[in-house]
Amino acid sequence: MSRAKLASLGLDLPLLPTTSVGSFAKPDYLVEARARHARNELTQAELERLEERATEFWVREQEEIGLDVLVDGEMYRGDMVAYFASLMGGFTQGGLVRSYGNRYYHKPIIVGEIKWPGPMTVGWWKKTQAMTRRPVKGMLTGAYTIMDWSFNDHYPGRRPAAMALARELRKEVEALVEAGCKIIQVDEPALSVRPEELPVAIEAMHVVTDGLPAYFVTHVCYGAFEFIYPAMLDLPVDNWDLEMSNSGLDLVDLFRRHPFTKDLSFGVVDVHTHVLEEPDVVKERVARALSVLPTEQVWLDPDCGLKTRTVDETIAKLRLVVEAARAARRSLGVTR
Repeated sequence: MSRAKLASLGLDLPLLPTTSVGSFAKPDYLVEARARHARNELTQAELERLEERATEFWVREQEEIGLDVLVDGEMYRGDMVAYFASLMGGFTQGGLVRSYGNRYYHKPIIVGEIKWPGPMTVGWWKKTQAMTRRPVKGMLTGAYTIMDWSFNDHYPGRRPAAMALARELRKEVEALVEAGCKIIQVDEPALSVRPEELPVAIEAMHVVTDGLPAYFVTHVCYGAFEFIYPAMLDLPVDNWDLEMSNSGLDLVDLFRRHPFTKDLSFGVVDVHTHVLEEPDVVKERVARALSVLPTEQVWLDPDCGLKTRTVDETIAKLRLVVEAARAARRSLGVTR
């Protein structure tokens, strides 16, 4: 079904398509430039030129590595929620809170009616897609996660805030589709935090995706999926991008009991370790994926975004993904 949808969108991908979750490490010169910009020592135009340079670097690396579906690497943003809150109307910036590890972000506060300001990611998608003939994913954070990672001082409850966000984020998705984007990833890492609110997340995603001609992916990482599976499969997306390797592939047993009915981007390298896996370990993870899912449903990628890894580590881990996919295709007798 999903491969037929991809074909209907004019996308001819091989079996076991390879991709990445979204974020890559920022080169040192860009890290320094972003700090200088924050101190008003660098203009916005100067910063954007360096962000474009870093984006093109990652496009060329992804092409050389051999990924099938590319990402822009998110060189123009920091935190996945604060970035959108900083652009949308109705938010103000709160204090620093820890998201994970030693990563902090300014927790947004909803203080008024949420408003789409006009395209927030479309310009970067256009720039990136113009650099390559391979498809580039559009990248957004979902309404439920933005709501959950923000303080709400305006709407009467969590569901009204999520629905307001969904209505405005749909406008961004419509703009991406209008620009020609055919694969759109809507990240919802907060999905399993409150299992009783899964219906809210599903309702919000319907608002964002229903009726639009695109192949939709959602990335959800490091969750307590046993509390929301298989009900989470009602989320209206074509492809689930899940962390698998960091948790020892424990979800595979869950999929044996309740078959996974969507496409699955199966994380075959662990992004939260500096250790580079042995090729045979990654190949075994691919084999485990194919033991519970039809080949036509499986995509291969890292567990999560790679922004916590160095540039060299990122390239090495992506190479492992592509090499494992090629080995699996050969074993299946697929030459392309």
